[in-house]
Amino acid sequence: MHKLNFIRERLAGHQPETFDPTETTRQAAVAVILRPTPGRNSGTDILFIKRAEKDGDPWSGHMAFPGGHLEPSDADLQAASMRETHEEIGLDLSPAEYLGALDQQRAMPRGRPLNMLIAPHVFMLDGDPLFDINYEVAEVVWTDLALLISGERHTWETRPMAGQPTVFNGYRLERGHFVWGLTYRMLKSFFATLNPDWQPPPER
Repeated sequence: MHKLNFIRERLAGHQPETFDPTETTRQAAVAVILRPTPGRNSGTDILFIKRAEKDGDPWSGHMAFPGGHLEPSDADLQAASMRETHEEIGLDLSPAEYLGALDQQRAMPRGRPLNMLIAPHVFMLDGDPLFDINYEVAEVVWTDLALLISGERHTWETRPMAGQPTVFNGYRLERGHFVWGLTYRMLKSFFATLNPDWQPPPER
């Protein structure tokens, strides 16, 4: 299910769920970046960033996909995801193959719904690019997509929420990184798009 040709075919026929923004809705986009695993005849990697620690940022220190808010200069949300990726990690997605969009997600940092929509856009590139990360990003991490889809890396953590310990489900990456919250929801949407029969691992 994680072969790039299969992913390309599934996304080509996908009609992403979208929401109608109001005049006050903030819109954002992220880039879900895939590549063939270097040095292997098969396998697909997916890219995450670790956001820099920043006071007042609801996603401070989180694992995420590169991206950010739609600007007036952006032609559309796909363009916003590409611009933000270049600004955050110095990666030009213009030569990459655009595979399509995933379902939009509503932002709910720490359980508080915001009037904000996030559109994930999927790209495929070749090779092992160099990154030039800016102040918004602490680290770039590639991981094996198959380990996430299979549920092998699924786990949970207890984190404070409104002063109370709360269990969050997610995926454990290399070096202990934990993908949860909004990015976790995007991953589940991605996997369900690839296979409508996909069942998420048992959650706590």
